[in-house]
Amino acid sequence: MSLIHPTAIIDPTAKIGNDVEIGAYSIIGADVEIGDETWIGPHVVIKGPTTIGKQNKIYQFSSIGEDPQDKKYAGEPTRLEIGDRNLIREFCTFNRGTVQDRGTTTVGNDNWIMAYVHLAHDCVVGNNVILANNSGLAGHVHIDDYTILGGYTVVHQFCSFGKHSITAMGSIIFKDVPPYITVSGYPAKPYGLNSEGLKRQGFSADAMKGIKKAYKILYRSGLPLKDAKSQLEELSNEIPEVAEFCEFLKQNEAQGRGIVR
Repeated sequence: MSLIHPTAIIDPTAKIGNDVEIGAYSIIGADVEIGDETWIGPHVVIKGPTTIGKQNKIYQFSSIGEDPQDKKYAGEPTRLEIGDRNLIREFCTFNRGTVQDRGTTTVGNDNWIMAYVHLAHDCVVGNNVILANNSGLAGHVHIDDYTILGGYTVVHQFCSFGKHSITAMGSIIFKDVPPYITVSGYPAKPYGLNSEGLKRQGFSADAMKGIKKAYKILYRSGLPLKDAKSQLEELSNEIPEVAEFCEFLKQNEAQGRGIVR
């Protein structure tokens, strides 16, 4: 049984799961699917094709699944897919994908997304990510698991973030951010490791020591990036967590974006 306020407008083609609550004056459009035990606050607009998983909370005045803000968009039926147990606060705007990319904007599970966050078309947000107030992601941005974006962080299109990375408040990101590191500034520069975040996620002392050594190779050794990558590959044979650095740098090289350095 779902609890739908009488003033809410639900398209007949929308699929509403069990124990879903939809607040006053919310609008659920065609081709929208909402999973069990999800809570939709008042004055929320959800446009399809959009799939929302189980046990999410979407607060008032959010716009979910609207057309991409891309001049090339010509009405194609692109998608937004949201996983389970996400908290999406007030005034968030999530746009669907474009056919020029993967056609789908994707949000994973267990994410904490604060007020006024914007996810543009074709973004991919992993799991256990925190996006603080007023973070803005341009199109095609990829955010890996356990990443934290500080308030008012602005991310240029096509940038990627490695796992467990973090930005300071007001950071402007023009290049990819490798895993485990802290960045800050305009443009963003590296400022050490996300040490507190790694501790909270249970990284061992040996793993932390190896990641710190990897950071020094990449950012403090003065080596050209090619030589630093070679040393990181060797270190990854001893410290498995360093392999995350190596894989990220390989993907970055293939895409040709460069890293924050």
